Amino acid sequence: MPSPSSPSSPSSPSSRSVVTGVDGSAESLAAAEWAAAEARRRALPLRIVHIGQDRAPSLVRPPMTGAAPASAGAVLTRRRPGRVPREVAERLRRAAPGLDVAVEQGPGRPARALLRSARDAEVLVLGSRGLGAVGGLLAGSVSLPVIAHAPCPVVVVRARAAAWPPPGPAGDVPGAAGDAVPGGGEVVLGLDLARPSDALVGYAFDAAASRGAALRVVHGWSAGAGHGGSGSASAAPGPGGGPSRPGTPPLTGVLRPWRDMYAEVPVAEQCVVGSPGEHLAEAARGASLLVVGRRVRHAALGAHIGPVAHAVLRHCAAPVAVVPHA
Repeated sequence: MPSPSSPSSPSSPSSRSVVTGVDGSAESLAAAEWAAAEARRRALPLRIVHIGQDRAPSLVRPPMTGAAPASAGAVLTRRRPGRVPREVAERLRRAAPGLDVAVEQGPGRPARALLRSARDAEVLVLGSRGLGAVGGLLAGSVSLPVIAHAPCPVVVVRARAAAWPPPGPAGDVPGAAGDAVPGGGEVVLGLDLARPSDALVGYAFDAAASRGAALRVVHGWSAGAGHGGSGSASAAPGPGGGPSRPGTPPLTGVLRPWRDMYAEVPVAEQCVVGSPGEHLAEAARGASLLVVGRRVRHAALGAHIGPVAHAVLRHCAAPVAVVPHA
């Protein structure tokens, strides 16, 4: 049964927050901007977690009006440990008056510190240069274990031009800082009809509703898996989103209760054949958010997030939300 509450968050609504990790890198600053926008959208406090030694030198951009390249207006400075998160918090407070911003600092490995903070988070936001990139505390060595084990959705934001200031009060949000297209873009959901998850679908519908955006739901299968043929060409969506794999429920039926709950959200259904990761990265061009799922694993070791999530994190330029589900 669909529920508007987030099943991935174990804490009470009054204690939830948006959490982001900052290490002084350009990608973590982009994540902090995106997290501030999300906190305003959700009317939640923002917690900035300092996850390691500040880089010296490090790159910090002053608030600007409109989008600009990450290097524009950059200030190259040397800082004592702990100063960067406080400066970022002050900049966000000035750019978004009324935003409740707190800074957490402490010893420990970055991944463990972020996972501790994720226990009380509505969403955790990380910056990344992409899983193939080298360098940065939020590169794959940190982000992958966090994504694999976080109890809440994790949004990964690439370093790029970001819109300052973060959006205004809830209900008057033109677009998210760090969105691929400032001011808009649909939300794209990658859905496996063999194992549809209420947590995943609900997160995508809520994200679209909070942005005043349309939702595109992409589903499909690998060519040859129960169907003949080869290649990865898209199948044109027909009524109900196109054909489904044998034994799986039709997409229209899966989405019907969510369409009723979020009647204001326009929904497009798209069926594809071939590599899901490639199709999702393509569908998310110009999107404000791509939402994919991750099966919950109870193993203490490893950073398994699934091939689809791994592929879109490597190739997708839009922010990617990875939602844990059973």
